[in-house]
Amino acid sequence: MKPEYIVVGGGVVGCALAYGLLKAGHQVTVLDGGDSAHRASRGNFGLVWLSSKGLDAPHYAAWTRRSVNLWQGLAHELESATGEKLNLVQQGGYDFHFCEKELMAKAQQYEHLREALGTDHPYEVWDRARLLEEEPDIGPNVVGAIYGPEDGHVNPLQLLKAYTKAIRNLGANLITGVHVSDIEKDDTGRFQVTLEDGTQYQSDKVILSAGLGAAKLGPKLGFVAPISPQKGQVLITEKLPKIIKRPSGIIRQVDEGGIQIGDSKENAGFDDSDTLEMTAAIAERAIAVYPFLAQTRLVRSWGAIRIVSPDGLPIYQQSTTHSGAYLISCHSGITLAAAHSYLLPHWLEDSADAPNLEVFSEERF
Repeated sequence: MKPEYIVVGGGVVGCALAYGLLKAGHQVTVLDGGDSAHRASRGNFGLVWLSSKGLDAPHYAAWTRRSVNLWQGLAHELESATGEKLNLVQQGGYDFHFCEKELMAKAQQYEHLREALGTDHPYEVWDRARLLEEEPDIGPNVVGAIYGPEDGHVNPLQLLKAYTKAIRNLGANLITGVHVSDIEKDDTGRFQVTLEDGTQYQSDKVILSAGLGAAKLGPKLGFVAPISPQKGQVLITEKLPKIIKRPSGIIRQVDEGGIQIGDSKENAGFDDSDTLEMTAAIAERAIAVYPFLAQTRLVRSWGAIRIVSPDGLPIYQQSTTHSGAYLISCHSGITLAAAHSYLLPHWLEDSADAPNLEVFSEERF
């Protein structure tokens, strides 16, 4: 019989893992927190993104590209299985620049990355004239952009909805609105996962993918779990006709028509409130890229908590003290969803097709 799993955390990362394990024939229980928890899966930017990832960490760039290239298949599979529309569009994306020198310096980083990887890692340098051909509403201070042909975006809430529906259809025991208070291994070698109300669940293996909750539970299973919160704020405009052709890391027009603006980074602990000061800074930068936004109504904004490691890269770690326990943490859960669904189950089961993830272990810290 195949090992049974408990996945602690039912966001995009946990559901992606559960989906892959269920397809491989495992029994899976997913224990998910309530709506009062800090939920990165409901506050993110929705990018399926390769550009600028791993410029100084080639192994991360390679891992990200594997996932990005699997995304079309994942989207088709989830849509076919659930009837939900993910609105994935992978027709390239931009990294805008206001300084020619900085643009050329970024291009040089890509060249170094190509040399390190020995691949044609995708990027193109677009000057202002080339960019205007694609985005005629670009601001006068934008000198050009790095164009990433494999970049794209998706509706992240629809993705989470589709994953939830798919794992239920595959037989997952999905339990929501619960808080895990303790995890231990009994004398038979099985894990006992205890909820705050005293309810217990048993499994052969357990995966911590609970975002910031893993920092508290991790030490119980021999993990250091060096993850911390980082706040990002997001702005949404009124719905507009299609005006932005492709997304960037800071601005995208979503499938419903609104324009989403963001990419702030603040160390504010667990305070996820949005502030006028940061809203103004984000809006000012967005208007510099697309001046028409100055006349566009802002309809809502929010703050959300990212989960980051000391170097910003994912953590994939098997416990050295509790065999069968795993820690999986990352802040690019949308981009890496395809890799988590299709590749990580092989790693969890140590199969012949398992990716080598040693470089992402906690030992690097």
